[in-house]
Amino acid sequence: MKLKSILMVAIWVLFTHIATSQEGLPIYTDYLTDNYYLIHPSMAGVANCSKIRLTARQQWFGQDNAPKLLTLSVNGRIGESQSAVGGILYTDKNGYHSQTGAYVTYAHHLMFSRSEIDLNMLSFGLSAGIIQYKLDETSFLFDGPDPIIDGIVQSQGYFNMDFGFSYHFLDFYAHGTVKNILKNAGVNNDIEITSNLRRYLLSAGYVYNKFGSKWSFEPSLMFQYKDGTQESSIDINGKAYKEMDFGKIWGGLSYRTSLDGAEFLTSSNTIGSQRLQQITPILGVNYNDFMFAYTYTYQTNSVVFTNGGFHQFTLGYNFNCKRKRFECKCPAVN
Repeated sequence: MKLKSILMVAIWVLFTHIATSQEGLPIYTDYLTDNYYLIHPSMAGVANCSKIRLTARQQWFGQDNAPKLLTLSVNGRIGESQSAVGGILYTDKNGYHSQTGAYVTYAHHLMFSRSEIDLNMLSFGLSAGIIQYKLDETSFLFDGPDPIIDGIVQSQGYFNMDFGFSYHFLDFYAHGTVKNILKNAGVNNDIEITSNLRRYLLSAGYVYNKFGSKWSFEPSLMFQYKDGTQESSIDINGKAYKEMDFGKIWGGLSYRTSLDGAEFLTSSNTIGSQRLQQITPILGVNYNDFMFAYTYTYQTNSVVFTNGGFHQFTLGYNFNCKRKRFECKCPAVN
């Protein structure tokens, strides 16, 4: 491949990640490691336990200034009420861009079933967050002064909100969330597209289980749409659980593909196009009140900076647990 082709793709990858770093908490596949609250505020306090989840994600091992993400979340019910609260802290670094954010969440859960045995619950959640962006320009002036480069660390804070709902009926669930509802400029306030960081998320899944079996299977989908750039993608997921004496073990596979292609110049000077395609295997274990999970993402595209090297670990702890209230194989609730 010619150098020009490589540069075009590298620029596309760079600006794709810059746009992502400007959109608040990035959305990877960490929600599949028993962490739906990270992307859906209505999931705060859904489970019969309060939850703490810590995630660490590192991309492109061995590369300087490679993207890395740390998140810490906690959520749970307020006593015996139908209300719940949660909080998220995160830091996301991507080359010269970085952001630090904090969200607080209030959620409310409405029961429609005649008893607690049959799960029929509608939930609403609202998150409010403060995010600080930073752009380090201190090393940009290696060729001398430039009128559009200040040569400093630019910093900009902003406030935004997420709103969503969740519906659980027996072994079925669905979620819908609007992220970054408010307008925002960010550090690059001269780029009009950063004023609209709104993102729409839709998730749905079902848990299959044969009566008396220790195994259960959970296919699910997630669709996301970026309003400002009109980009969309879909996750197709499958997970399997096995109940053990100490808790349960589980694993699965996630496939993410964009519904929009990116054009590039091939070695024969023709215009090519490819869509984002990622495969992520997932492994996890619940041991009493502790949880550990690992995911590895492999990008299958032919024109990429690198195909692999996307590692993510999740550590979790459940506390203040109540009895299992529902007769369902619903791991996010029971």
